Amino acid sequence: MNALWIAAALLMGYFVGSISFAVLVSRVMGLADPRSYGSKNPGATNVLRSGSKAAALLTLALDALKGYLPVLAVLVWGPRVGLGETTAAFVGLATFVGHVWPVFFRFQGGKGVATAAGVLMAVNPLLGLATLLSFGIVVAFSRYVSLASIVAAVFAPFYQALIWGLEPSIVALVAMSLLLVWRHEANIRKLLAGTESKLGAKAAALPAGPLQHVDKPRSHHAHHGHAHPKSKKGHH
Repeated sequence: MNALWIAAALLMGYFVGSISFAVLVSRVMGLADPRSYGSKNPGATNVLRSGSKAAALLTLALDALKGYLPVLAVLVWGPRVGLGETTAAFVGLATFVGHVWPVFFRFQGGKGVATAAGVLMAVNPLLGLATLLSFGIVVAFSRYVSLASIVAAVFAPFYQALIWGLEPSIVALVAMSLLLVWRHEANIRKLLAGTESKLGAKAAALPAGPLQHVDKPRSHHAHHGHAHPKSKKGHH
């Protein structure tokens, strides 16, 4: 019975993680699909390139919340059915995997930075804060969100091991960190080449969103698809 509860909790985490808020928020706010411009990553940083800070902040908050809530649910209600902190950590990993490979969006997901932050805040609030502090320091000095994400991902399991010890949940944290670094492979190449975009950079030539398309008025010279012929000099 315990195995069934664990499986149900993992599936719950994966399905919640599969909700791509970057795409949904962009649709609701009439913006272009974030998978169609910039890094093509459905995440808050790429949504910011649309020029809408409100959409980016909302995406960031919802992505973090979807990482936080499944873990919190297991921590609060799991003990009643024999689920503990280790299961909660792996549910967080399942949620992260859902964000990266969402079943509802053709398995084309984001890098998972905000979702991972939400998971860490639920698993261990102090670990989450320490990791976010590392992220913030790197962003403040470099303006590279990708670099800050990679540094935070590497530091998180080390913080856990050095301060709180080698608990079983660290396996889930290490797996999540490795996946997050792997998802930034293209960013790592750009960082090394000096071509990575800095925070706040807008994507060039954004496509129109679903509510942004406006038909151009037809030329007044056109009539049934034909232009009026110019009169020739001396023609009667």
